[in-house]
Amino acid sequence: MKRYNKFICTGLFLLFQLTLYGQNVIDLRLNELLITNTEDFQDDFGVHSSWFEVFNIGYGTVDIGGCYLSNDPEDLKKYTIPRGDVLTKIKPRQHILFWADNKPYRGSFHVNFTLEDSRVLILTSSDGRTVLDMVALPTDMEPNQSYGRVVDGEGSSGPYADNSGWAILSRTSPGTNNFSLDGKSRSEMMKETDPFGLLMAMLAMSVVFLALIILTFVFKGTGRIALNRSQKKADAYHKTQKVSLAETSGETFAAIAMGLHMYANENEIHDIETTILTIEQVRRNYSPWNAKFHSLRKMPEIRKK
Repeated sequence: MKRYNKFICTGLFLLFQLTLYGQNVIDLRLNELLITNTEDFQDDFGVHSSWFEVFNIGYGTVDIGGCYLSNDPEDLKKYTIPRGDVLTKIKPRQHILFWADNKPYRGSFHVNFTLEDSRVLILTSSDGRTVLDMVALPTDMEPNQSYGRVVDGEGSSGPYADNSGWAILSRTSPGTNNFSLDGKSRSEMMKETDPFGLLMAMLAMSVVFLALIILTFVFKGTGRIALNRSQKKADAYHKTQKVSLAETSGETFAAIAMGLHMYANENEIHDIETTILTIEQVRRNYSPWNAKFHSLRKMPEIRKK
């Protein structure tokens, strides 16, 4: 039985791990693309090529290796992202850049199609069937102008994505955020809102008092439950005692009473013994332990008939 439970636990653990992996792959999003590149970002060969980026919206590292990229809905496995490349692991909330130059021999991040001749861009899971994200390419793009999500990772996604959340961006941002995070920090805004710290003090005190109130109710409830259980046990014990007394016959009580009466009054069970020692005088006043005649053999007597 224990071995059977171990097998079940192992299977559930593996299933949980596979579920986590699947959830991580679902966190991938097509985030930004540039169709016509004449003077924008260059690849590692110094060539201006079309590019697009994939963004990890989750908070765990995702390996995109084994997934597929395509510009043809009828052929979802057009380009296979190689496995085993450490660079295909996308860290939390980070980007990875692909070059659509139709030159896959240049590396893992150079796909076998171009965006100039494409109408759609599709990212498919490693099973070759599940579409993780897709985007329809606009036709009114100017050279060196990128099309991407206004906020990284936000907007429609999946096999029925309708390009909501996408727009023509004011500037290209390959491999980085599509919008600037510069501005006032939360601490600075809080300082402007509450310069003397009164709001923070009230908030901290309310949290402490709320925790104390919750603990009070919890301990009271626990105490009541314990008291109720002990009361139930006591009531059950008294009920069993009453049942045992009711089941005892009258003859038993009579025999016990008679035995106690005889023990207390008639002394028929135990004799009363005194503590007086009586020493009687023996005939021989010597100690017989060293008398030698006790060891002598007596002569046999001959009786004549």
